[in-house]
Amino acid sequence: MKKICIVTGTRAEYGLLKPVIDRINSDEELELCLIATGMHLSTEFGLTYKEIESDGYTVNRKVEMLLSADTPSGIIKSMGVEMIGLADVFEEEKPDFIILLGDRYEIFVAAASAMIHRIPVAHIHGGESTEGSIDEAIRHSISKMSAIHFASTERYRRRIIQLGEQPERVFCVGALGVEGIKSRKLLSKKELENNINFDFDAETVMVTFHPVTLESCTASSQFNALINVLDRCKELKIIFTKANADTDGRIINQMIDEFVQKNKHRSIAFASMGQLRYLSALQFCSAVIGNSSSGIIEVPSFRIATINIGDRQKGRVCAESVIHCEPIEDKIEEAIRLGLSKDFRKKIENVKNPYEGVETSKQIVETVRKFAKQGICLKKIFFDIEN
Repeated sequence: MKKICIVTGTRAEYGLLKPVIDRINSDEELELCLIATGMHLSTEFGLTYKEIESDGYTVNRKVEMLLSADTPSGIIKSMGVEMIGLADVFEEEKPDFIILLGDRYEIFVAAASAMIHRIPVAHIHGGESTEGSIDEAIRHSISKMSAIHFASTERYRRRIIQLGEQPERVFCVGALGVEGIKSRKLLSKKELENNINFDFDAETVMVTFHPVTLESCTASSQFNALINVLDRCKELKIIFTKANADTDGRIINQMIDEFVQKNKHRSIAFASMGQLRYLSALQFCSAVIGNSSSGIIEVPSFRIATINIGDRQKGRVCAESVIHCEPIEDKIEEAIRLGLSKDFRKKIENVKNPYEGVETSKQIVETVRKFAKQGICLKKIFFDIEN
């Protein structure tokens, strides 16, 4: 059997990877090794490794990062702690392949550690562009440290090849998040209301806002602009999902707590909502507001508006249901009013999600199995695109 390690550091990433985890776990030729790190092991962010265990999986190894601060210095030190932990884990587990998703710093550390250990990496969601975030550089760096690639659109596949990766190792498979929407049985409105103690008895929006990590000291002012608009939209009920462990993320989370405390009758906040509850809630929301990748990738499948604020997701392929606006109060309010208007809702009734693929998780697992069995040369020849 070939041992396949999956490293996960956040609640959202685990939710996306779940179909891949399921397929590996039931594959007679593959052995699953789950490694939890980052926010999964943090009390502040919900100790979400317990969600993995409650889904029936074994977390084979826990790698602490000690996320005690969201300053650049604190994050760098946390990355160092993770790398020390992974040095031992990879040496002891000796996986045949490692599967990584996305572009966070926890995943960058895992990719770098695997490269030094000469373990091939399969990278999901490479080739994408987010010009307002350090994730941009991290994502492309992970691609260069990876052996095979699973892009979510053809444009992203071409971009990975542009980075010098061999075309026969780059596959366009769609997005796992979209597959998750289509394949999972979501909660009914009554089930969800009882589960989260929140009633969808008025027009409801989902708000997810993260720091723009390539901008200095903008988290407070940008999120405050959004909060001021939401304060004026008295008719709306609001579900907040809190920011990740990024620089200045705690500022946003504190502002969320303060807003919810003053607006208990119409708002609620979650450090970790979980994939099932999050997707189930989107069925009953009228729009998603913020700057999360989920608003770009998964939300269009629900045929509701995404109000994408600022530059954090700038450069991504977007559906027609995504409305972009500057992080300024009047622009945010204008975008929200447009997204909730009857004309816009009519316009996006049949919107196509550009991230939709065919059996995405099956394609990923079958390809990883093939390369794990036949072996793969880690000496990569740079692929030059002819002029």
